[in-house]
Amino acid sequence: MRRAILDKNDRLAERNRGYFRARGLLVLNFLSSPGSGKTTFIREAVKTLQPEFKTGVIVGDLATDNDAQRLRESGAPVVQITTGTVCHLEAEMVGRAVKQLDLNGLDLLVIENVGNLVCPASYDLGEDLRIVLLSVTEGEDKPLKYPPMFQSADVVIISKIDLAQACNYDRETALANIRRVAPKARVLETSAKTGQGMDAWREFVAQQHQERKARDPLCP
Repeated sequence: MRRAILDKNDRLAERNRGYFRARGLLVLNFLSSPGSGKTTFIREAVKTLQPEFKTGVIVGDLATDNDAQRLRESGAPVVQITTGTVCHLEAEMVGRAVKQLDLNGLDLLVIENVGNLVCPASYDLGEDLRIVLLSVTEGEDKPLKYPPMFQSADVVIISKIDLAQACNYDRETALANIRRVAPKARVLETSAKTGQGMDAWREFVAQQHQERKARDPLCP
């Protein structure tokens, strides 16, 4: 049963991917445990990218639209997916939600997945890049405890770096654990509060967007 569900999701994810590429969208799927600072990072990241990159946001949560309201502070259009008891987003949910966004003129689509380091790892949404946040407050061993999630990451963002000293964060151990589990992932160290690392984030997105246009020269 689970295999059939995942196979169906993969088919719908490929449909999403083709649709996104036809629209020239770079799509980022953000994942993390609850409390990692994912919503705050996305809000500030979107602000950092404006006005060069026009961004739309899809946010998933079990209940409430609190995160969606916070993300609207970035000025980007936001669509909320309320999953109820489902602890992850699925490609079909994203396919329905994206129809509520005006994609004309958008360069970037950001998907904030449900806060969970287990189930979302198995569900492709049609994204270009999977971005996993690890906050300095969570402990350096998170990548070792949840290897499937970090193994699937194209980018690992270490968040709340401004709290590193207060948390006795061991940077070298954290980086070693990330490299052990996800040796090919790009690592960015950031603080949405102070702005540390946000220039590197902007440069990374600009590079990815340029590479997308080079791969798909006929896209808008």
